[in-house]
Order: sequence, then structure tokens, then C-alpha cells
Amino acid sequence: MEYGPFFRRQIAWITMILAVAAPVWGQSAADSPLPTLPAQLDLVSAQRIALAANPTLAAAAERTQQAAQQLRQVQSAWWPRLDATAYATRSWLADSDAQARLATARMMDPGAAIDDPEDYYRTGLTATWQLFDGFARKYRLAGARLGLDESGFARDDARRLLLSGVAQAFYNAQLLKEGVRIAQADEAFNQRQVLEAEARHRVGTGSRSAVLNFQVQANSARSSMIQAQNAFEASLYGLAALMGYPDGTFPHSVELAALAPATPAELTPPVAQPLIAAAIIQRPDVRGQTLRVARSETDIGTARAAFWPQVNLFGNLEGDRTADSAFETDDFGNSLGLNLTLNLFEGGRTQALVREARSRQKEADHLLLSLKNRVAAEIRQALTELASALQRLALERDNAGLVEENRNLVEKEYAAGQASLVRLNDAQRQLTLASVRLARARVALRQAWVQLDTATGAILDRFDESTAPTPQP
Repeated sequence: MEYGPFFRRQIAWITMILAVAAPVWGQSAADSPLPTLPAQLDLVSAQRIALAANPTLAAAAERTQQAAQQLRQVQSAWWPRLDATAYATRSWLADSDAQARLATARMMDPGAAIDDPEDYYRTGLTATWQLFDGFARKYRLAGARLGLDESGFARDDARRLLLSGVAQAFYNAQLLKEGVRIAQADEAFNQRQVLEAEARHRVGTGSRSAVLNFQVQANSARSSMIQAQNAFEASLYGLAALMGYPDGTFPHSVELAALAPATPAELTPPVAQPLIAAAIIQRPDVRGQTLRVARSETDIGTARAAFWPQVNLFGNLEGDRTADSAFETDDFGNSLGLNLTLNLFEGGRTQALVREARSRQKEADHLLLSLKNRVAAEIRQALTELASALQRLALERDNAGLVEENRNLVEKEYAAGQASLVRLNDAQRQLTLASVRLARARVALRQAWVQLDTATGAILDRFDESTAPTPQP
């Protein structure tokens, strides 16, 4: 049999694979450009951009990629393993050994000589193939597949929490923007009163104190507007960071969509039990924990595999040569064998591994039950917050209408000289406070819905991988 050409073909084949695969293994993904920011930012757009650009979510995606590569590592155990070896040595003999070897050689040939130093070369290929390992590979493969699915659900849960965080930050920013609008309206009202008071003062029907009063109220409203504007701009930094923009800033001035009135659907609270049942099925963290229970069961099988014998098929092709490395066919030998190993005793280590795996499986069961209980509690708490927000919104909406009507009446009475300046100031202040409370109630309702959708997992329903915006160069 010609081993020389065979050996050379194998080395060439392995070299070709390494040459082709090395660029693939060494490449790194370039940072993706940020999606285009719309002229008017609404909640859905903000959430979609966050899904595409948030670095924490990108880290979760990398963990999924890691799980996929772990699965490939486990799958590799089903294939034979081929190892190439080569080494060279140069040995210098001790003087006594050299003289002894020379004397021995000259007993056969008086003119013989020995090599000192002596070069020695060895090369070979070793192939091993595990035929049976007590089903450990089977359980590891099942566990790796479950781990990959589990990492996918972990990523979905990160998406769920990110969408919730973006929504809460977005509504907080909308509330602060509404505060700016309310303060501007308050300033505009008092500025109008300043002009009217100055006109009355010029014709002698009004006092200087009334003019000063409205100027003070206008300045106070202006100060409130400046504070609200600063708070609004600060809230945009947090929103930009969640959306993945560098340094927590938007690339240009962003116009936030105005706070819209509640829709009829938002004014109808759902029933708890169907939501709890649906959340147990669809929430990614529950599904991930369920897979963790299943994966812990595969760990038991993997631990029990040590009770079985290990059977390996092996073969090697090995060449030895002295003086130079020009291997010939006659320099190579080969062997083929079957190896069976059965552990008889190792101090109870295998039994301890099995008990540990069973304990982890019970732990995963308990954690799954705890998580289901927590999901039910989160949904009931969210429903309680939603019911409270609905009641507050109805009350604040009615109250805002009453306060505005009262302010308008007092304004007319003051213009007619039938109401005092103090009463008009108080009516305007009550209207401003009522407007703020109404805005808070509207935002609280939206945030309660976000809390409920987050608890049930329904916040993910309108977003899938296909809804992510296309990054723009």
C-alpha cells in the first residue's frame, strides 16, 4: 500500500480547509448604522429604533449566537477526530555512550562510524471515533438545542423589557412636554391680562397693582415653563440612550408626538384570568424557564452516562526516520484498534453528579412555579393600577372641564368688575393645576396599559424581526 501519496493528499486537504475557513472564523461584524429618525417621533417608531440599535439587545443577540456555536461544538462529538503530529530532534551522545556505540559498530565493521549528533524525525496521523459513550452525546445535544431555544427566549424577554422601558420613557417625555404646553398657556393668559390691565390703567378704570399682579403671574408661569422645558430635554436624553443613540443624544432636534386622547379600547379594562392563562403560554421568560427545566432533565442523562462503558475506534499512520526528513513509504507503519473503558469505582463521583443534576432539575421546577406565581401577581397588580388610572382619568377629565368653565366665568366677571383679582388668580391657578393633573392621569393610563402588556407579554405582539427599520447609511 502506498502511504506516501495518501499522506500528502490528507495534508493538502487539511491545509485547504484551514485556508478557506480562516477568513470566516476571523471576521468581525461591523457596527450597524443607526436607523433614520422620523421628523415626528411616535412611540412605535421609538420602539422599533430601539429594537434595531439598543446595545443591550445587541448583547442578547450575541448570547444567542454563542448558544448556536455551543450547539455546533456538541454536534462535533458525533464526528471522527483527525490529528496530525510531527516533530524533529537532534541528540548529542555522551562521550562514553559514543565510544561504546562505536566499539559495538566496529565489532561488525572495523571501518564503521556513528552519527553524533543524530537527527530524528517523526510524523503521523491519528484518527479516533467514539462509537458509544453511554448516550452522553445524545443528552448533550438535546440540552444544547434546548439551550439555543432558551437563549432565543431570553433575547425575546430582553426585547419585552426594552419595549416597556422605551414606552415608559416616551410617556414621561410626553408628560413633560404637556407640562411645557400648560405653562405656556398659563403665561399667555397672564400676558393677555397684563395688556388688558395696562389698558384699563391708562384710562383710569384699573389700578397699577393689577398690572403688577399679572406681570408677576406671567413671570411665574414663564419660570415654570423654563423648568418644564429643561426637564423635557433631560427626559429626551434617557429616551435617546434607550433607543441606542451615542452619548444619549438625538442627532438633531426631535419633535415628540403630542399626547393623544384615550381611545375607547383603552377605556375598557380586560378580565384577569384569561390574561394570566395567556401570559403563562406566551411570556418569553416563562417559556425560557420551561426549557430550563427540560434542559436540567438532559443533564441527568448526561451524568448517568458515566455508568456505561466508553467505546472508541482508533487508527494511526506513523512514520519514523533518522538523518533527514525525506520520508519514504517504508518509513510508515499503521495500526487499527478498538478501545473499551468501563469505570468500576471513583469514590462515588458519578452518583454525586447524578444527584446534583436531579437537584438542579427540582430547583428549575420550583423556579418555574415561582415565576408563574409572579407573572399572575404582576398581571393582577397591573390590572389594579389600570382600574385606578381609569377612575382618575374620568374624575380629572370632568374636573378639568368644570375648572375651565369656572375660570372663564370668573374672567368675565372680573372684566365686568364683579369679581376680585384674588379670585381670578385663584381660578387660573386651579385651571393650571387641573390641566397638570389631567395630563398625569392620561399618561398614567397609558403607562398602566404598558405595565399590563409587559406583564402579559402582549407588548411583543406588534413587533417581530420583520418590523425592525432598515438602517440608513
